[in-house]
Amino acid sequence: MFKKNIGLLLAIVIIKLDATENNADTSLLNVSSNAASVNMVTGTGALGRWIHIPKESGIKIGGLWIGDTNALCRGGLFTPPPKKFAGINLVVLDFFVDLEKCCSIKNGSLGAEFLRLDGQNANLYAGAAQGYNSLVGPLPLHRSELYQLWYRHTFIDNRLIIRVGKTVPTFDFNNVIRPITTSDPTLAIPALTSLLYTPIFVNSSMLGVLPGYYNSAWGITATGVPSKTSYISYGLFDGNLARNVQTGIKVGPTINSYTFQILEGGLFWELGEQKKPGMFALGGWCQTGKLSTTTGITEKGCLGIYAFGTQRLWLKHPSVDKSGISAFYQLGFNNSITLPFTKFFGLGLTAFSLIPNRMDDSFGIGVALAWLNKRIFTRKTECMLQAYYQLKLIKSSFLESAFSYIPHPGLPNSKPHTVTFTTRIIVLF
Repeated sequence: MFKKNIGLLLAIVIIKLDATENNADTSLLNVSSNAASVNMVTGTGALGRWIHIPKESGIKIGGLWIGDTNALCRGGLFTPPPKKFAGINLVVLDFFVDLEKCCSIKNGSLGAEFLRLDGQNANLYAGAAQGYNSLVGPLPLHRSELYQLWYRHTFIDNRLIIRVGKTVPTFDFNNVIRPITTSDPTLAIPALTSLLYTPIFVNSSMLGVLPGYYNSAWGITATGVPSKTSYISYGLFDGNLARNVQTGIKVGPTINSYTFQILEGGLFWELGEQKKPGMFALGGWCQTGKLSTTTGITEKGCLGIYAFGTQRLWLKHPSVDKSGISAFYQLGFNNSITLPFTKFFGLGLTAFSLIPNRMDDSFGIGVALAWLNKRIFTRKTECMLQAYYQLKLIKSSFLESAFSYIPHPGLPNSKPHTVTFTTRIIVLF
């Protein structure tokens, strides 16, 4: 009983803290449905201020709490009969130190995070191979882990950034949700979309090899910023996720023949007189080591490429507020015979501040189409459609609801026309 209620008790405490925190960030709009996947530093720092750690100290303590309930409205597995409801509880505690303020180490910073997850396998119940709910993935679904531990240093007037340690590579690579730096501050948003499904965080063609939530990995990331409108990033990470090692749970790195390398470059722009922001990124990756499937198929390493982009399409009140519509797209391909997906295409739209008297709300739609590995699955493709509405409660607390429709789920013994409904509370503190 205690484990079932701990998430609710924590939510009450955090929301109360959020409501009484006078200095909390009140400008948050359209936060990610899972900030633990895309934000290097999680939370607003309200927890640190609540325990009287001053901002000028350079120490920030915060985090997030996410709790959701998933209802299987139609479809799911034929056998065994799926559960109709699945609950998920996620807590991340974040510790960040600006070493220049705290210890006079110029251009240095340090971060650490602890993650606790308690969940049920909502994606399995629905037969969704890609995952309509990104909070749960590989087993175990009850885990406590050192999620991050890294050191970051900048060089050459912030034109070169190096980060080493245990990190979440999806912060820097394949991150279609990332905010775009604009010359007009009224266009700035924390996240491009709040879709819940897994491919918005990890391109399906990279599932099983790209470390991310909740399987972070030890490694190094180097990012060069030759101009305000371009970047190039390279990463080298522990690649043992490809042989089903839960790298998030492991405290230390595993050094062997399994490595994951990735290179990505991107460009930013502002279109027309209204300076509507957009970006495009292209990347490639390489996984080494012997890879295999449960059916005995093996290969020696694999390669892949991906691309993604975003564009603000329409501004309702230019230079006044954030109201408008943005679009994103995703592409991916690999040459693997052992990974579950070979190709991927994603597309979506997000509307900001369009509901009267609800300027901090947003809603959106998305489609994720993956080509399944014919050596593993009987179906050729799996398509997911999802629509959501995110409502801002108070300051940095949000309530989000989403419908997901999967015409033909990819997992074997799945019924067609599966429909799910998810209700999620997101609290940053």
